[in-house]
Amino acid sequence: MKFVFIESNENVVKVYAKERNALIDAIESMCNIDDNILGYYEDSIVELNLNKVECFYTQKDRVCAISDNKVYYVKKRLYELYELAKDSFVYINQGCLANINKIAKFDVSIGGTLMVVFHSGYKNYVARRRLKEIKERMGIK
Repeated sequence: MKFVFIESNENVVKVYAKERNALIDAIESMCNIDDNILGYYEDSIVELNLNKVECFYTQKDRVCAISDNKVYYVKKRLYELYELAKDSFVYINQGCLANINKIAKFDVSIGGTLMVVFHSGYKNYVARRRLKEIKERMGIK
């Protein structure tokens, strides 16, 4: 097998092979991953990069996304968003999906509840049933 990289203005992957195999299928699935979703802010539609989104949460039967200190409405459900970005997002409670890379800190209250504080200042509580998974994903013992 030979690998050749050619710099270009467009993102195109060309595969030359004698026959289709599992490696080619894996390359194709990687190319079909879309890291952008549509967000609605006031009267405009904005393309949001999943890596820049801090969290998705539900509010009055709508899914909201926080990105660049703005709140966008998204026309996808939380479970659909989780399927798109399992590697970098984790559920912190039933109505909030958090980007692990955008968590600034955890605050512990007197009652033992854990609060997540994001870089934008947005805060949300961690459900006890989600605590174990969050600790595992973040490498906390």
